[in-house]
Amino acid sequence: MTPPDDLDTILARLHRAASDGQHLGALTSLRIAGLFGLDALTIDLINSTGTLELVWCDPADGPGPELDDLQYTLGDGPTLEAAQHGYTVSEPDLAATDQARWPLFLPAAMRSPARAVIAAPLQVGGETLGALTGYRATPGAMTASQTHDFHRVRRALLPLVPRSAPSAAGSDSGRGDGLRCYREEVQQAAGFLATTLAIPPDHALARLRAHAFRHDRSLTDLARDALTRRLRLD
Repeated sequence: MTPPDDLDTILARLHRAASDGQHLGALTSLRIAGLFGLDALTIDLINSTGTLELVWCDPADGPGPELDDLQYTLGDGPTLEAAQHGYTVSEPDLAATDQARWPLFLPAAMRSPARAVIAAPLQVGGETLGALTGYRATPGAMTASQTHDFHRVRRALLPLVPRSAPSAAGSDSGRGDGLRCYREEVQQAAGFLATTLAIPPDHALARLRAHAFRHDRSLTDLARDALTRRLRLD
């Protein structure tokens, strides 16, 4: 496993990116999660429809997208709570977390690698634009030093956030700026369903989410089946 970059390197890169007018695409080569004893980090930003959109994760092949997708499909979880309410969420042992907090996410998380989580809002000018979320495969709280450094990095990210926010879920496809739209296929499937059934896009997305939840499937996998006609959208 590639070791994480040191904190000074990370902060210097972030400050330089901010000074150069860059966005979160500048983070694609940074390795940050391990610095805080975490196994995955994700950044979600709120698009123009009010939906959280995953735009970055570290490591790229880690469990971050899977765990983010669970919250997106189920409609609850730490990232959503941090972004919706504007405060930091920290649960050092998901197995011991009150089930009432995230009644849908917690049972699903127990079937995933996640055992601890921290999520903090990304706020600029008093407005919450998204959330930074960290996951760990073993239970236990972050140390005071790790938590302090986590928030130092979060604050250094803030100048890049307004330049990175997607205008609509899936609309950043093809921008070529280093930002990735992780749920592009979901938005394509929702758009196709909306056209097919002559319903609003948000209603189409809600139907896809409900189908994924009812059949215990990944929303991304469901969207791929819909786009390749292995699933009838009617």
